[in-house]
Amino acid sequence: MLRDRLGIEAVLDGCSPQGQCGCCTVLVDDAPRVACVTPARRVAGRQVTTAAGLTPPEQQRWTDAFLACGASQCGFCTPGIVCRFVGHERRGADLTDRATVDKALAAHLCRCTGWQTIREAAAIAAPSPRALATDVATSVAAPPSGDATERDPDAAARRASIETGGPQRSVAASVLGGFDFGADGAPPGTLIGIGGPTGDWHTAESLTEARRQAGKVQGRRTTLEPTPPIEIPDAPPGTQWDVQLATCWTEPGYLETDAAWCEPGGEPSDPLANGGAFGAKTTSPVRIEARRLADDLGRPVRVLWSREDTVRRGPKRPPLAAGLHADGTGIVRIARTPGAAQVLRTVLPHAKVEEVDVAGPTTSMDLRGAVWAEAQMLSAALHRLQTGEPLEAGTATVKVTSPEGATASATVTPDGIELHIDAGNPLDVTTLRSYAIGAAHMAWSWVTSESLTVDPEGHVQDLTIRSFGIARSADTPHINITIEPSQHPPIPAGSAAFAAAAAAIWLTQGAPPHLPTHCTALASAGDG
Repeated sequence: MLRDRLGIEAVLDGCSPQGQCGCCTVLVDDAPRVACVTPARRVAGRQVTTAAGLTPPEQQRWTDAFLACGASQCGFCTPGIVCRFVGHERRGADLTDRATVDKALAAHLCRCTGWQTIREAAAIAAPSPRALATDVATSVAAPPSGDATERDPDAAARRASIETGGPQRSVAASVLGGFDFGADGAPPGTLIGIGGPTGDWHTAESLTEARRQAGKVQGRRTTLEPTPPIEIPDAPPGTQWDVQLATCWTEPGYLETDAAWCEPGGEPSDPLANGGAFGAKTTSPVRIEARRLADDLGRPVRVLWSREDTVRRGPKRPPLAAGLHADGTGIVRIARTPGAAQVLRTVLPHAKVEEVDVAGPTTSMDLRGAVWAEAQMLSAALHRLQTGEPLEAGTATVKVTSPEGATASATVTPDGIELHIDAGNPLDVTTLRSYAIGAAHMAWSWVTSESLTVDPEGHVQDLTIRSFGIARSADTPHINITIEPSQHPPIPAGSAAFAAAAAAIWLTQGAPPHLPTHCTALASAGDG
């Protein structure tokens, strides 16, 4: 009702509607509610407040805090998060308390920031702010000042665009949902296009009717256990592998599902909008479909993928399975993906690379550090063995240089993750720090908890956001970032930060042979 009948596009849809992403959170009589699973009849006669309806002082205070801490990147999740925080503080909650903030964020997904900067923003925005024990007092190279006016928005936008590979701005409008995303900005009377189970498209005047025509069925989480789709190769007779690694299918987990709208003969909107989707939307077909349907029907059409569509049809990291001797010889099997074998041979020149056909979703090398990060993990394990260190659980440090030239050094200790970044001119330290924290969180989550169940026939069975295993705020260790000052041209830091952190996290846990490791012992380390 809010989006499609009243046109309030700042109430955002990331789960279509599973009630699991929190992007559509509003206040109902000051209590936070997820709008997508709240029937309109249940709020009859009550006051519904969106982010745009918060008081001017609340909007200013929370916007300033989010910008000062780099707690908003694409801005898709933040209007809902701000609504929830305001609802809690109106009811007297202490948002400087880590446990309180973690509990509030459990209803949300933020894939970009890694949660830590959002916790920092909550501490700064609180009516009587006091630092969180770990998130502000012991923070970074450039601790949040709480003053958004100190930042250069153009420099911040340039760094954000370098990290995402497309235009992105983190300004006041983005915090409260003031930017158009792929599905936004269409004129009144735009038809809604929803894909059916056989790939056909159904259009209607309303989203509800289009879903009904398409026979859309709500996604579920399976009871099947996720397993690596490729088995680790057998070692030659009489030998055993010194390093083994097999990865599961995982979901990129970007928040805005693929969407675009187009007028007849016009240019479709960009599904990337103000976000990068970590490389997952670069070949999305929604723009082509929006243009085709608009031309065929002679009316503007908005094409929307549901969350289930993105999981079934969106690209995934190529899974692999490797067995290596300490000298680097051995076998790496990789799901057949253009460019994957070349990357493996570059990083692991002594290993035999075998491409195999795997039943499952489409794979892509466009995703963040795909295959290269896995190869760096194996290389780091070999380096440790070759320098006489056993692959045992304990503190680990890994340094990598990305193909773009960025350097990241990650150290994982019982106190958390330390990440040192050299990505050329930082341009805006707060923005670069936020992206580095996000990359480290993604590495932590990917190594320890993320997986996607795909059955032997290749059909994805885990179709809900919570089934992806993405680490929550409460499950994430403290991440400390140091940024190297530099006047060299700026280059993206994300892949280097992700790979270095992933390798160090894996080695700290003793380089177990399967991802995810389900080892989250550091999640509360250093959090007081």
